[in-house]
Amino acid sequence: MFTNQVTFWGLIISAISIFSLAIYSLRTKKKTQLHKVFITNCLLTLLWSIALIAQIILSPLCEIEPIKFDYVVYIGACFLPVSLLFTGIVFANTKIKFSWKHCLLLIVPIISLLVLWTNDAHHLFYVHYSTNFSETVYGDYFNIHSIYSYVCIFIGVYFLISYAIKNSGFFSKQSILIIIGTLIPTIVNGLATFGVLDISIYVTPITYIITIFCYAFAMFKFQLFKTSPIALQKIVDRISDSYIVLNEDHIITDFNETFLTTFGLKASLVRNSDIFDLLSSKKENIINETVFRQALEEIRNSSKTVYFEKQFPSFQKHFHIEMNTITSNGNFLGTLILFKDTTQHIQDMQTIQDNQQMLMEKERLASLGQLIGGIAHNLKTPIMSISGATEGLNDLIKEYDISIGDPEVNENDHHDIAKDMVVWTQKIKEYTEYMSDVITAVKGQAVVMSEQDSYLFTIDELVKRVDILMRHELKNALINLKVSVAIDGNTELKGNVNSLVQVINNMISNSIQAYYGKTNETIELTVSKENANVIISIKDYAGGLPKEISDKLFKEMVTTKGKNGTGLGLFMSYSNIRAHFSGNITFDSKPGIGTEFHIILPI
Repeated sequence: MFTNQVTFWGLIISAISIFSLAIYSLRTKKKTQLHKVFITNCLLTLLWSIALIAQIILSPLCEIEPIKFDYVVYIGACFLPVSLLFTGIVFANTKIKFSWKHCLLLIVPIISLLVLWTNDAHHLFYVHYSTNFSETVYGDYFNIHSIYSYVCIFIGVYFLISYAIKNSGFFSKQSILIIIGTLIPTIVNGLATFGVLDISIYVTPITYIITIFCYAFAMFKFQLFKTSPIALQKIVDRISDSYIVLNEDHIITDFNETFLTTFGLKASLVRNSDIFDLLSSKKENIINETVFRQALEEIRNSSKTVYFEKQFPSFQKHFHIEMNTITSNGNFLGTLILFKDTTQHIQDMQTIQDNQQMLMEKERLASLGQLIGGIAHNLKTPIMSISGATEGLNDLIKEYDISIGDPEVNENDHHDIAKDMVVWTQKIKEYTEYMSDVITAVKGQAVVMSEQDSYLFTIDELVKRVDILMRHELKNALINLKVSVAIDGNTELKGNVNSLVQVINNMISNSIQAYYGKTNETIELTVSKENANVIISIKDYAGGLPKEISDKLFKEMVTTKGKNGTGLGLFMSYSNIRAHFSGNITFDSKPGIGTEFHIILPI
């Protein structure tokens, strides 16, 4: 009698508790799919409990056969295992899309209810019904119902336990609650079914209520069913960067799938292992242990981040490693270590550097070709003039030699011969000085890439060198260079004159090429002063720059020459002026008219 009262009041308390849980879950504003499945579990268990309470009260009072109440009881008992299976599936996947295939899981429970409701005609469910397990004789179909129910429960519980362990570890509170909540009804009902325990059928829903309470406690207390940690785990498993989390004892408590894949490790060997044991077990020294310990101690009592680079030759990877502390309310919880794979970035940077070297070499060879052409042109004329002058001197020398002893040659004739010789020697001097200037200018441009010395030079010296070096290219293109110096030619600038000449020449060459072979066009080179700056302007009338080029000018290596240009000239010119002269380059481009570049140099 006492046992029956305890069971009855246990059912009452369980029903009230399950009802409260269901109401609490229903009042949750943002219900996830997992919440909805949990509510279904509560409602099925509640229906099961209420039907049994009604059986205890109404069966003797109204003289109704107890099995009639089982018709309602088994609505909960048949569908609860399927609901628990969905609980595990949703928990493992965060969210699933229900389809007609899921409805197939309901076929056996529906058949079970139909067999039960028609039991009097065939006795396939019960041969003899009793509210006590030991006195009940089950029919042939009951075994099918039981096996299906336990399979659903075991699969659902497998998902719950395995993913709880994966997310939080085997000995976490969440995992322990799931294990306890699962074992109690399974063991009790298994022992009762096989006759080991002599209990009534009223104990079964009470044990399932314990399961629901364990799950609920994990859900609301430890946020077991909160979908964000599950979704977060899936997210971090997909990111390209590896990470591990160490507790205060340097034990690995968390990691992502990328870490395992990258370093060829197994989860069972990594979780709950000491990081230094893991490091020593690898053939390749992943991280120097001494440096690693120092870094861990350095960040433990600070909020700073420690960075270092590490290359792994065995699998050709480069990593940027970051170490940060994890704290809560000022308490140290552990260390987060990120392994950012920079292999592709380093390879890309190397490719860019190699390409830049190739472009610079191409640009240098192009400049060298222009220099050689300029040398040939600028030296050919004075050499021919010097050759002509020497011939003239030879004629005068012969004339002077013949005149010696000639009575018809007087003193004035000798002075005339001498004057003619002076004229020719003066011309030779001028030609040699010009050749010296050409050689000086060419030599300066030849070493401009390696010479970075700064010294004073005048505007006149600058313009003279530009004129010498560009004369050949301008003459070949039949383009006129109009030079206008609006300031004192002796105004001095400090820097590398050869480097500045190269910048100006590059801009003049660009202007020549912008005319696309048109002749008798003009390029204006103007030198002026504005405030404390010297402004060197190169202006053409070649139609202006396309907008897509002008928007990127000086920011990228862009060119209007197609395959014939690299875009490196202006890019390097801008960098050169900024770095070596503390100046700037601006430009104005008018579509259909032309472009004007301004080199701004502080005096």
